[in-house]
Amino acid sequence: MKPVELTPHTRHYLPKDFRLTALSSIQPYLQELETRDLDSLHALQQWLRDLSELEAAVDEDISWRQIRVSQDTANREYEEAYRQFYQEMAPILQEYAQRFRKKLVSCPFVDQLDERMFGPFLRQTRNAIALFRPENIPLQTELAMLQRKYGQYTGSLTVELQGQELTLPQAARFLEQSDRALREEAFVQIARARLRVVDQLDELFDQLIEKRHQLAVRAGFPDYRAYRFRELNRFDYTPTDCEAFHEAVEKHLLPLVARIQEKKRQELGLSVLRPWDVDATPPGMEALHPFETTDELIAKTLQCLDRVDESFSGVLYAMQQAGRLDLESRKNKAPGGFNCSLAETGLPFIFMNASGQWQDVVTLIHETGHAVHAVLTHDLPLQAFKEYPMEIAELASMSMELFSMHAWDVYFQQSADVNRARRQQLERIITLLPWIATIDAFQHWIYTHPHHSREERKQAWLQVLDRFSTKQVDWSGWEHYRAVSWQRQLHLFEVPFYYIEYGIAQLGAVALWRAFTQNPKQTILQYTQALRLGNTRPLPELYREAGIAFDFSPAYIRTLASFLEAELESVYAE
Repeated sequence: MKPVELTPHTRHYLPKDFRLTALSSIQPYLQELETRDLDSLHALQQWLRDLSELEAAVDEDISWRQIRVSQDTANREYEEAYRQFYQEMAPILQEYAQRFRKKLVSCPFVDQLDERMFGPFLRQTRNAIALFRPENIPLQTELAMLQRKYGQYTGSLTVELQGQELTLPQAARFLEQSDRALREEAFVQIARARLRVVDQLDELFDQLIEKRHQLAVRAGFPDYRAYRFRELNRFDYTPTDCEAFHEAVEKHLLPLVARIQEKKRQELGLSVLRPWDVDATPPGMEALHPFETTDELIAKTLQCLDRVDESFSGVLYAMQQAGRLDLESRKNKAPGGFNCSLAETGLPFIFMNASGQWQDVVTLIHETGHAVHAVLTHDLPLQAFKEYPMEIAELASMSMELFSMHAWDVYFQQSADVNRARRQQLERIITLLPWIATIDAFQHWIYTHPHHSREERKQAWLQVLDRFSTKQVDWSGWEHYRAVSWQRQLHLFEVPFYYIEYGIAQLGAVALWRAFTQNPKQTILQYTQALRLGNTRPLPELYREAGIAFDFSPAYIRTLASFLEAELESVYAE
């Protein structure tokens, strides 16, 4: 196996030994860029290259601060480095960023830049100028620090189970066991742990909502939803389109979820499903156990991806060789998983919380999809071209999951286990889409009703949750936990409104997989061509380049739901 070869960006503007130690270390370059004359197209192009080099250096620095503070939420040194950037440097950098945007769009030579390549970037630049308010900078700093608290509150949570102290991801694997008493015990312990921080998370969320609404009003918007759609550069769809997505998912996917849950109930031999039964393995079977150690997880995933495309495995192999993987769950490690692009060196970093579950495999493949995307855009000439929309970023990762399905036999010795893994993947897609609609619809209510009470929030959550639930799971005795179950979704705290992207991209990934089953080589070619474009084309054009439609209308969702249903029936029949 051959690692992908990436050439780190060579510095031409900054000294090779430059490090972002304090604001004073970067200020001379900021001032020079601000005052430089742009008296020709060539001068403008050189200025953009130098600015991009500076942006890449700053981006890589803050990425490492983010990685380290996530790796150890109890480390005060890492927390201080993170705080230093957001409280001392970020406000000044934001002010300079606004000056640079204005300098760019006011340059008389800006219209001579290649419109096809620069179009999305310039549209986003003008949008950012319109949104910027100096008085919002302190608020944005406060929000960045507040959002970190979610990981601090939840990353330290542990439970006692079978004589062991376990993190919540480690304990969650017991929810897949065939022993119902053990599943219930795991559920109870996890629920009790989460309930210990309900009040802290409610208080944190109150603060976030208040400050986000204030941010929006200061920028001239009626509410944070309207502001956030603009901030996320959502030029190609609206809140109304999101509501159509919600309705289509409710109509076309929820009946499939009901069928999945009914099949689960029958297989478990139960009269009714309880919350600790939905992921259970039927009696007489063991939960899928695809690996023992993270080294084994990496080795098998390399084999798997090599059978999809050797360039994909080459990315993961290079990351392994460079120590860019932190996969296992442990105490004081932030929850969740992410791929962090590293702008200068080009080789990303994958962070996750593996605990021996099948879902850990899917997560690693998913994050490798993001890493492949970052590598494919590494040679684009400007940092701004690599800041692609999340709707294409998540298409990269979710498609990788589905492309890899035909090679999942590397994780198991028995073909029956391979079939179970594929079944879990299809069921997960079908059940995930209503959850995405739930979280998205909840956020729409939250931020268009910013002055709500906690009780009103609870009732709104339950109303939305009921809308996208099948009513087949009996929550008796745990209604209080269900009423705060939104708190387990870190996106609500850390990246507001970043969730519908998963739904849009999941539909695109299903469409790409449908094409892959007919012509794998052509589909992979179109997929990589689309990803390689980064942020140099509008979103609908990126999807067209990949060979699919940027569409989440009810009619389109109905056709994809029918395809998923047929594939699931095929798996059930094996």
